[in-house]
Amino acid sequence: MRVSVIGAGLGGLCLAQGLRGAGIEADVYERDPAITARFQGYRLVLSPVGFEALRGCLPLRWHPLLDAIVGDAYAGQLILDPQLNQIGELGPGRTGIVIDRQVLRHLLLTGLTVRTGAALTGYDVLDDGKAEARFAHGAPTTADLLVGADGVGSAVRAVLSPQTTATDTGTRFVIGRTPLTERFAALEPAFGSKIAGDEVSLMLGAMRFRTPPKQAAEELAPEVTLPDIRDYVRWAMLLPPNGSLGAPTAQEAVLSRMEGWHPDLRALIEQADPDNSTLLPIRVVEPRERWTPGPVTLLGDAIHATSPTGGNGANTALRDADLLRRCLIEAVERRQDLLGAVGDYERQMFEYGGEAVRHSLAALPAFVPNPERRIRGRGRRRAASGVRSGQVSGAGRPGGEPPDSQVAVER
Repeated sequence: MRVSVIGAGLGGLCLAQGLRGAGIEADVYERDPAITARFQGYRLVLSPVGFEALRGCLPLRWHPLLDAIVGDAYAGQLILDPQLNQIGELGPGRTGIVIDRQVLRHLLLTGLTVRTGAALTGYDVLDDGKAEARFAHGAPTTADLLVGADGVGSAVRAVLSPQTTATDTGTRFVIGRTPLTERFAALEPAFGSKIAGDEVSLMLGAMRFRTPPKQAAEELAPEVTLPDIRDYVRWAMLLPPNGSLGAPTAQEAVLSRMEGWHPDLRALIEQADPDNSTLLPIRVVEPRERWTPGPVTLLGDAIHATSPTGGNGANTALRDADLLRRCLIEAVERRQDLLGAVGDYERQMFEYGGEAVRHSLAALPAFVPNPERRIRGRGRRRAASGVRSGQVSGAGRPGGEPPDSQVAVER
C-alpha cells in the first residue's frame, strides 16, 4: 500500500510516521517552499488521548526522547485583572503535558520523505481505484490513498467536499513568545489564567522543557536533530470581533491595548521575539455531510478546524493520525478492504471531530472581549478578589493549562 499525505503539519507528519513504522509507504507533499518557511514554534497542551496517539505513531525507541522534551502544565484557571488581582475563576485546576510545536515537528520530520513546493491543484480517481494527485510544479503522483492534511484552506477538501467550507468567527488573536527569564517566572499565577482587560483578553502559558530538546536528542536519539530552544512564555491576546492590528506590528498592537497594565505584563510583550509574533483569524471547519467513499480522505484542520479556545485542535489531529494508521494496518493485514478501513476511520472521526469543533465554539464567548458584560460584573468580581494589586508571587494556584482547558489558546 502507498499513501500520499498532502500537508506537512503535525497531523500529516504523525500519520506518515505511524505508517512508516507499520511498513506502509507514505510520502508527504507540502505547498510551502521549505520546511522552515514559516515559524511554527508555539507550545501545545496535549491531552492524554492526544499524547497516547502521538506515542502510538512514533517508534518505540523515540519514546524516552519524547518524554524528555515535554513539560508539565498546572492550571490555576483563574481570571485576573490587568494588575494581576484575582477577580474570578474559570474552573478547577488540572494538570497536563505541554510540548513545543517546532520541536515536535522536527521530531516528526525525521526519516520522512517530504516534497516541498508541492501545491496541490487537484486530483483524479483512476479506473483502478487509485488517486492521482496533481501539483502546480512537478510530476503527478499516484497512491492507493490520498490524505488531505492541508489545513483550514484544504485544497483536497475543496474537491472532495466542496460544500464543507471554513467559517470565520470574526474573532482575531495575536500570538507570540518571550524567553522565560527570572522576572517572568514570577508571573506563575498568571500562567493558564485569563487576564481580562476592558476590551481584550490575554492568556499566558509557560513552556518548560524537562530537558533542553537539542541536548535530549543528542543523548537519547542521535539520529534525531532538534532545535536548540530554551524555556519561554507563550502569550496570546484575543481581540474584539473583526479586530485588526491597527499598528505596524503584532507586538505594538498588543502593547497599544495594554495601557496601564502591570509592568511585568507589558515587559513580557516588549521583550518578545518580534519575528515570531503574528495576527491570526479564528476560523472553524465543522464536518457535516459525508462524501462518497473512495481513495481520498481528510485529517485534522482540513475537516474539523477548531477555535483555539478549545485547546483541542492538535490533539484531535493526532487522534486522527493514530486512528487512520490503525485502520490502514487492518487493510494491509486483509482484515477488511481499503474502502472499509477508510470508512471506519471517517465514521469515528466525524463524530469526535464534530464534537471538538462544537466544544471549542462553546468556549469562545468566555474569551471574546465584551465591555458591557465586564462593566456590569466588575463590582461583584472585584469584591471576590483574593490577590493584592502588584503582587505576583504566591497568588492563586500554580499556572499552566490543562489538556482541554478553555484557557488553552492552542492549535
